[in-house]
Amino acid sequence: MVDSTIKALLADAVKKMEFRQYNNPYLDAQLLLAHVIRKDRTFVMVHTDYALDDYEVATYYDLIEKRNTGYPIQYILNRQEFMGLDFYISDGVLIPRPDTENIVEAVIRIHKEAFADIDEVRILDIGAGSGAIGCSLAHFIPKSKVIGIDVSDIAVRVAAINKERLGLSNYEIHKMNVFDDIFLELNGFHIVVSNPPYIPADDIDELQKEVSEFEPRIALNGGIDGLDYYNRIIRVFRKFAADRAILALECGWNQKDSIELIMNQSVGFDRIETIKDLSGNNRGLIGFYSKN
Repeated sequence: MVDSTIKALLADAVKKMEFRQYNNPYLDAQLLLAHVIRKDRTFVMVHTDYALDDYEVATYYDLIEKRNTGYPIQYILNRQEFMGLDFYISDGVLIPRPDTENIVEAVIRIHKEAFADIDEVRILDIGAGSGAIGCSLAHFIPKSKVIGIDVSDIAVRVAAINKERLGLSNYEIHKMNVFDDIFLELNGFHIVVSNPPYIPADDIDELQKEVSEFEPRIALNGGIDGLDYYNRIIRVFRKFAADRAILALECGWNQKDSIELIMNQSVGFDRIETIKDLSGNNRGLIGFYSKN
């Protein structure tokens, strides 16, 4: 008789997954098992003698096999934590990452410093994806109106789910292409933020399998040098901006100087602030702009 206790299943799952790169087999095994039995990870850690039924065991091994192909665990679980919030995630949208939290935290800080006198701060999130950036800003800046836009039907659907999931009355998501003169409809934003595609096209296949094979290329491919979307977003920024505004952009660790040059040549910001991660790497830029 097969031992179907949590303890035995976890041990077997770890053996099946430990050969793979870029994963924590024990954590993955716990999370997948908790998902199958609809309990939390703490339950799995504490109730090691709990036995699964045959259907649950079969489902668990199916998910282990799926994870072993490199399929991201966030897509299996349909969830990812970001800024302490629980986001719904599905394949077809970029998985929110801790690096992006640096940008959100910087925008929240600058809002308190520069826009505290505005009753309702208008925020535009370009390339909203799952809505992680826009929904987080709507949550942490309740006196705001946040509009997310994306060209992907899947992204719009997922962001709409997260709006409802987080109970955000101050967030909207629209299917729009920022480069289709939508500034005629959307403008007067105090904060424009984006995590655009910034991986050079030829580098995508060199990324870990979870990213290169399973995450949407449209959210990764930044063109030959990775700068295509920076050029385009910066060029249209003033059409969206209020009289006093900021442009916040996430970037790759080695792209800061190139993007700053584009920002200075195209807009003439009053100043540009660099956002660093906890390791001191450059991970974003914020340009401060005023029409006067």
